[in-house]
Amino acid sequence: MSHAVTVPELLEGHTVLDVECLDRIYLNGYVPMLQAGGQVVTFLHGHLGMPVASPAVFEQIGTRFRQAVARFAENSDVPMVKLAKGVRKIDVMRPLLARAARSGRSQVVAVGWAQEYQHVWTARKRDTDPARPPQFSYAMAERRVTCYYFYLWDELWGPAFIKVCAYFPYPVKVWVNGHEWAKRQLARAGVSFTELSNGFASCADPAVLQATCDRLGPGDITVFFERWTARIPLPLTPADRRAGYWWELSMRQVEVSRTIVFGAPRHARAFFEALIADNLDLGRPENVELIFGRAPKGRTGRPPKTPPVFKTAIDRYPGLGRHTAGVTINAFYKKSRIKQYLKDGRALRIETVVNCPDDLGCARRLHNLDELQCRARAINARLLETERAGQGCVFDSPAFARISQPTLTQDGRRAPGLRFGDPRVQALAGAVANTLCAVTGITNKSLRALMTGLLGVPYTMNQASYDLARLARNGLITRIPHRNLYALTPDGVRFAILNTKVHDRVLRPLMASDQPQAPPPLRQALRIIDTEVHRRLDAARLPAAA
Repeated sequence: MSHAVTVPELLEGHTVLDVECLDRIYLNGYVPMLQAGGQVVTFLHGHLGMPVASPAVFEQIGTRFRQAVARFAENSDVPMVKLAKGVRKIDVMRPLLARAARSGRSQVVAVGWAQEYQHVWTARKRDTDPARPPQFSYAMAERRVTCYYFYLWDELWGPAFIKVCAYFPYPVKVWVNGHEWAKRQLARAGVSFTELSNGFASCADPAVLQATCDRLGPGDITVFFERWTARIPLPLTPADRRAGYWWELSMRQVEVSRTIVFGAPRHARAFFEALIADNLDLGRPENVELIFGRAPKGRTGRPPKTPPVFKTAIDRYPGLGRHTAGVTINAFYKKSRIKQYLKDGRALRIETVVNCPDDLGCARRLHNLDELQCRARAINARLLETERAGQGCVFDSPAFARISQPTLTQDGRRAPGLRFGDPRVQALAGAVANTLCAVTGITNKSLRALMTGLLGVPYTMNQASYDLARLARNGLITRIPHRNLYALTPDGVRFAILNTKVHDRVLRPLMASDQPQAPPPLRQALRIIDTEVHRRLDAARLPAAA
């Protein structure tokens, strides 16, 4: 029988590059002093000196901005492109960006425009004395307005864009790519490398590459934003900026990636085959599903708002290739997710896609990017270590032997044993396995929900407290200081994976060997054993029980 390929073997013996880097960065730009209705009135009265805080001023500013964009495009010989609904914007702009890249000069490549829904200020006229000047109250609402996409090619960043809404309070969006920034930094430093489609396949000096990726931070992005806002037309003026009315950047979506490049494509395929086979059912069989790349039949208009999801999915697009090509493993948490896929058929890409910094306990403003990246990198590492441990567990483990019997902790407290085969212990292992890829810890409440579903009977708060205590005393979880929150230890990861694997993949098939769902070779082998046992009982003249 051929040797089963394991994840630890592939990671330790066949990798040529391992690099962590910020990938796609998508930012919101907002004006902090225009986020409340009273601030809008102050802007119109106090700053612009308007006797009436009328929304008609918004139209005047918007018209002036639209005219400035048209003049800019004409004077700079930049094409203005209508962005049709349903067409990927980057596909439209890619030829223009490629042409700009060949020139090697920083420039505005094109100006795209589209009608899109944005959160803008709307006005309602108050009921006041007709003899007095009219008064207006302001509220934020979602309206379909004109937006301009300034597609850029930057000498330091490569392709990027800045999107500006043409209606008050003029929200902006900024998109840049950390891998593209790192490539240009290495090129300027004279370090040779080969590219993946969005990353690195090799580098002459991996240490310099990683140090370069680590150096990218909010200051570099702020400089990029300031440099280009000084060149493109904007609805706000220098006078507005001096009065404090200017944009602040916050994080909308940040992708933090880890790329592990294998020495040969066959090793990359073997890794993913092992990874998918090992994680298809571990701890969460009800959450593995096939996601098709299209909207459900009959859906029209804008997608409905859906509640946060907590699931793992393996996505496969058969048209892209057999077995591994086009396969993505997604672990969702609230609005964010972790995804794994093969990059160009030769590298493993792990990405924590943070769609809401609150999911990771971080604030949204750009200066918190370093903290967010640190936490996301820890998530990527935790996922990889979990998968490594998932195929590195063995029965002959000191930790496994220790926790199966009652022991005493170093401070003399009794640590109840976790006997293998006990239904409650098996359910506890399954519940812990459900939290392996979670970005948050284990709480009494979350444990009760999982255990109730696995046991099929009510599971009380006291039972959860007892089980958390014995997990902690056996060194399988550790309490986060000053919080009623627990995190798994390395031994806890092994306990969860080993118990769940043995129960689901060994004991359950053996005990169901006379059922149709059991593998035919297993049913045949056990029938032979059963026949031989009965033959020996007959030879020993031991009658069967009545």
